[in-house]
Amino acid sequence: MKTDLKIQVIKRNGNKQDFDGEKIKVAIRKSAERVMITLTPEAEDEVVGTVVSLLENQTTEPDIQQIHNCVEAALEKVNPLVAKSYREYRNYKKDFVHILDKVYKKAQAINYIGDKENSNTDSALVSTQRSLVYGHLNKELYQKFFLTSAEVEACEVGYIYVHDMSARRDTMNCCLCDVGSVMKDGFEMGNLWYNEPKTLDTAFDVMGDVIINTAAMQYGGFTVPEVDSILARYAEKSYDKYYQEYKELTHLDENDEEGVAKAKEWAYKKTERECEQGYQGIEYKLNSVGSSRGDYPFVTFTFGVDPTFFGKMVSKTILKTHAKGQGKKGYKRPTLFPKLVFLYDKNVHGEGKEMRDCFLEAVECSKKTMYPDYLSLSGEGYVPEMYKKYKKIISPMGCRAFLSPYYERGGFEPADDKDTPVFIGRFNLGAISLNLPMILAKARDENKDFHEVLDYYLEMIRKIHLRTYAYLAKKKASINPLAFCEGGFYKGHLKPNECIEPLLESATLSFGITALNELQELYNGKSLVEDGEFALETLKYINEKTQEFKKEDHKLYAIYGTPAENLCGLQVEQFRKKYGIIKGVSDREYVSNSFHCAVWEDINGIQKQDLEKRFWDYCKGGRIQYVRYNLNYNTEAMITYIERAMDYGFYEGVNLSLAYCNQCGHEELDMDVCPKCGSEDLVKIDRMNGYLSYSRVHGDTRLNKAKMVEISERKSM
Repeated sequence: MKTDLKIQVIKRNGNKQDFDGEKIKVAIRKSAERVMITLTPEAEDEVVGTVVSLLENQTTEPDIQQIHNCVEAALEKVNPLVAKSYREYRNYKKDFVHILDKVYKKAQAINYIGDKENSNTDSALVSTQRSLVYGHLNKELYQKFFLTSAEVEACEVGYIYVHDMSARRDTMNCCLCDVGSVMKDGFEMGNLWYNEPKTLDTAFDVMGDVIINTAAMQYGGFTVPEVDSILARYAEKSYDKYYQEYKELTHLDENDEEGVAKAKEWAYKKTERECEQGYQGIEYKLNSVGSSRGDYPFVTFTFGVDPTFFGKMVSKTILKTHAKGQGKKGYKRPTLFPKLVFLYDKNVHGEGKEMRDCFLEAVECSKKTMYPDYLSLSGEGYVPEMYKKYKKIISPMGCRAFLSPYYERGGFEPADDKDTPVFIGRFNLGAISLNLPMILAKARDENKDFHEVLDYYLEMIRKIHLRTYAYLAKKKASINPLAFCEGGFYKGHLKPNECIEPLLESATLSFGITALNELQELYNGKSLVEDGEFALETLKYINEKTQEFKKEDHKLYAIYGTPAENLCGLQVEQFRKKYGIIKGVSDREYVSNSFHCAVWEDINGIQKQDLEKRFWDYCKGGRIQYVRYNLNYNTEAMITYIERAMDYGFYEGVNLSLAYCNQCGHEELDMDVCPKCGSEDLVKIDRMNGYLSYSRVHGDTRLNKAKMVEISERKSM
């Protein structure tokens, strides 16, 4: 078939250029890539040949518009899906006016009203406003150039929700950064060489720099796993330094037992003080220095299981320092970051065990600040099983995301009995959530089987994930040097100009679920407390489908119990617009997040733990369980709740409603007016979902309206 033509084409500006079939091939190749199709060279030649044949008999020189029409016609014969993609792409200039108008209006709203989609962002700040405006532009471009029209419609109507559209083409989601490996033996950052720290004080400073730099290069939660083990080696270095200083100052004789004991006590106190000041500095940095992406990076520390002398010192000092809070005397309050997670092993933290003191210190800290949360390493289920078998800890990434196993030699499955899983240094590539009540309503409205409609949206999410994977695979390691070049990520020792594709195989991609309670209500008018069987069957079905996808695509798909923040209100709005107000489903301002019982249910903590346990093993990619404690004066009751959750294998959050008066410093649970001075100028800290946020700051809130309504109606959470 003839693919060349000796004519000139009139461009939009009136200039002329020679017809070039290769340019057509490049354009249709890009259109095919957008819909995950690879055109063969023969198919490309056929398209160009058809265009040539359509143009050959023309008596006048064609313009660009005619060329486009001919390409569309040719593609319809070769592949209609690619033709549709080509048509959508070439119309982008017409759409740009509309896109920029939307972004301008959003920018005006951000500048003069504010933005409360993410409680970690302070939209009053100039740097945050800039980032938010860029994010909205990036979101519009993502929808236009990355999603198909069917996917955009599914998002707009509300059947699915693509999280973090503004960042998904830039980088990855949450991670377990191997900060210890980055710091060990030194590293390069910003064209400067950082030597490995020689003291604990320096280690905290360097770790803070690594966190701020690396967390800004991704979106989602940034976890420093097992931070007690990372810092223990530097605590020992500081201890040795102080011991030697004492020895030199006092001319200590090593045979002087009393003198040696004093030297050790002095060195320990100095090291402990260094740890306290270092951790305090980290808290200041993470709660006051916004990252370059415009928010305070969502940083999590996990710790509590290192049994060494210095490991225990680090754990206990972190807890004591966090419990004191930050601020001037009489007005101290806890910080939001880092989120603290205590790693609980009944064999070392249980009654009478050698690390019981660390656990009791953690409980005292939780009574004052709600953190730490607690991750079971010794109960039932997936995380404890990995720890019991391999001594490998699966720390949460951010507030609740967890990684699927990936083995050093075998990949998705162990190569043999000696193969071990890797978790530290791995990451997630994004989450897309299903709106399950909407999907059930659609099935009924169209007289279709529920699973048929659910399958359609599961396949849609799958295709977006595959495109995301393929798109990010071509990114260069230079986008995040500490992660991809300096060992922050697993196998992350690439050269800056190398593609990151080899590191993506161990990454997870998440299918999120929300509003299981509302799904059950829509199904038979009963809540998860009253029934829950249909919700459980649906969750099992989604698990089975994603396991099929995993085998077919060789991708680590995971089920994620979505912590609906802004989404809790958006999904209700979308449901009402399409299907109206239905009692128990859309008659409140919000939907329940994840698989949790509705917050307004009048049930106690024990009942809530039991009811939510049935869903636990089906959300391995992201889950947390929490109950409302509101009895921080009763230590034994808190221990009972926590250790019961640990026996179940839970990741457990302590939920209190903390309130602090800015006028007199009085603090009390769940107050709206200070009983001491009558002031309403309060700072209130509530659990957003798996993490803490300010529900009131100087009379305002960082939370959206739907979430504030949810907080006001809480009984069981």
